[in-house]
Amino acid sequence: MPPPKDIVKIAIQMPGAYPQLIDLDQKKPLSAVIKEVCDGWNLPGPDNYALQYTDGIQTYITESNRLDIKNGSILRLTQAPGRCAEDLYKGIQSSDGGVRCDSLKQLASVSTDVTFAQEFISRDGHTLLVHIVESANENALIMTHTLTAFMELMDHGIVSWENLSSVFIKKIASFVNAKSQDASIQQLSLAILGNMVLSSGSLFTLVKQEVTLERLILHMQVTNQQIQTKAMALLMALLLTAGETDRQELFAFLSKKDVRQYIYKNIIHSSGSVGDEMAHYLYVLQSVTLNHLEPRMRTPLDSYNQDQREVLHALRQAAFVSEADSGLSHERRRSLCAKEFKKLGFSNNSNPGQDLIRTPPGLLALDTMTYFASSYPGAYSRFVLENSSREDKHECPFARSSIQLTLILCEILRIGEPPSETGSDYHPVFFSQDCLLNELFCICIQLLNKTWKEMRATQEDFDKVMQVVREQITRTLSTKPTSLELFKNKVNALNYSEILKLRQTERLHQEETLAPPVLELKERLKPELLELIRQQRLNRLCHGTLFRKISSRRRQDKLWYCRLSPNHKVLHYGDVEEDSDTPPIEMLQEKIPVSDIKALLTGKDCPHMKEYKGKQNKEVLDLAFSITYDVEEDNLNFIASSRTDFCLWTDGLSVLLGRDMTSECMRSELEILLSMEIKLRLLDLENVPIPESAPPIPKPPSNFNFCYDYSQTEQ
Repeated sequence: MPPPKDIVKIAIQMPGAYPQLIDLDQKKPLSAVIKEVCDGWNLPGPDNYALQYTDGIQTYITESNRLDIKNGSILRLTQAPGRCAEDLYKGIQSSDGGVRCDSLKQLASVSTDVTFAQEFISRDGHTLLVHIVESANENALIMTHTLTAFMELMDHGIVSWENLSSVFIKKIASFVNAKSQDASIQQLSLAILGNMVLSSGSLFTLVKQEVTLERLILHMQVTNQQIQTKAMALLMALLLTAGETDRQELFAFLSKKDVRQYIYKNIIHSSGSVGDEMAHYLYVLQSVTLNHLEPRMRTPLDSYNQDQREVLHALRQAAFVSEADSGLSHERRRSLCAKEFKKLGFSNNSNPGQDLIRTPPGLLALDTMTYFASSYPGAYSRFVLENSSREDKHECPFARSSIQLTLILCEILRIGEPPSETGSDYHPVFFSQDCLLNELFCICIQLLNKTWKEMRATQEDFDKVMQVVREQITRTLSTKPTSLELFKNKVNALNYSEILKLRQTERLHQEETLAPPVLELKERLKPELLELIRQQRLNRLCHGTLFRKISSRRRQDKLWYCRLSPNHKVLHYGDVEEDSDTPPIEMLQEKIPVSDIKALLTGKDCPHMKEYKGKQNKEVLDLAFSITYDVEEDNLNFIASSRTDFCLWTDGLSVLLGRDMTSECMRSELEILLSMEIKLRLLDLENVPIPESAPPIPKPPSNFNFCYDYSQTEQ
């Protein structure tokens, strides 16, 4: 039969005696329990004793935390906290150096307990420690124990840091500034100063005056990682608590390339790996420094601001050898400018500033484009001229891409987000490079152009390309590259085909981890979803598509339209005008019965592609398909305007011919539909009804004995 809830079975130990097994009555006063234990060992003066945990922090048992005692706990009968505090207070003042050292060492250990700390501080014991530090007459070991005990006592928040004298603070700072000093003393002194700054804004100025930023940076040169960490902690404390003027001074100091590289060289690069605490401080330093860009990110471009307009026009002039600024009429100059802004990739070519009113990225996008154009003029000109001269709808818009890429980089680097209290995801490349955002942008905008060509993208694929580029950047940064050159090499090696392979591998891995019933459900859903895709393809063919006739001469190509009849029996096609809407079937004079179609050909197998040879026609080759009908000599030749149209039509024609769909679009869509459907079906398996109204609030319990006392954990 289980014991009552207010009875706890525990064991109590005491050196030199056999343990006592007792039933602790939680309703009985703790003093009475201690008296019974003392009587069991024939010990006089029970007021001089207390109970204490034997493991962990070895906290004293008090009336406020006794309910935390569990069945089977092992406690120790020990000296009462008041008696212990009195003995240590006297021992610290002993004329015997050995007694003082032992007393301070024990004090550093027992001061972690808040009950003892209250007793010791009530005797003004912390003031005694302050006097020891101010006099600085003790050896290094005694001073280490003194500073450790002082830190433990102050951590309880019983005494305010603001009560400390300037003499004490200057003495602690002198330990930090000393060129030759015991490592333990320097580490503790750095930690004490950091706690001072964080706990009291009034102490910021005094600490900043006594310990220079240059001195803190020098502490990061030592091999002792604890000193490095505490120096970085103090630096972050100064940065986070500084006023606006002091913060700008700190930013200016930390933004220096040599300072960041100094941190990189002596902490990140030299150690190979850093501890969790240091990783957090590096993350905070990176975060607050990058957040210095937030005002630019939150500010839209002002079309009436002459300086900003001149920057925009300088961007245009750097890309084109233009007559727009020569002696032309106002209308002619304006027309040429609009044309060049369109080639530059602005959506609103007559007023390109409208593209930059979105925040974020705001003016930060203009900054990154300008930096690229001025720092890498050759790469900038190649990007713009290569894409502005294309006439196949595959041009990559520089301005639109740059604005979106800047936004992506802001999101990846978390610019504008306050640093998390537990964050530790810093980028080593940040500390090895000045102007990180701008330099990353210059690499990634060229990567974007490369990926655009690898995907054979059109304007319709813009969002898809940006998703791939985001994945390329995040995957590369996750490998923690230590330099921009290493980042550049890795991100360019991670091309579009590699991304597809990684996605496929991860998808297969996810499938392997699925339970057999889920795999069975997936196979059952496939036929239904494939039929849904088939119907979508046929509907797309019924709607029809505009195709361009590719002529051997370099002149304006003619357009023609092809669509499937609603009964799926006839293909109708015919020539149309440039600006015509979707033509009705009656206007399309030519037709081919579906029953007469013999085969579907793609790529180099198409009859109209045999005359196109050479590397320059590879994109056209990948978009070409033909159908043969009636007899082998009759063909209807297509060249799709995009890869999406190619997939839709080849899939649709395959369905008409009774064949399987094989395009990459079909595989991607099937995977998305399967994933969504399985998630929805598994929600049903949970059998959790969703009520239309909120459930009623239950009645409060009869008692709250089950509540967890967080205050004791904090102590």
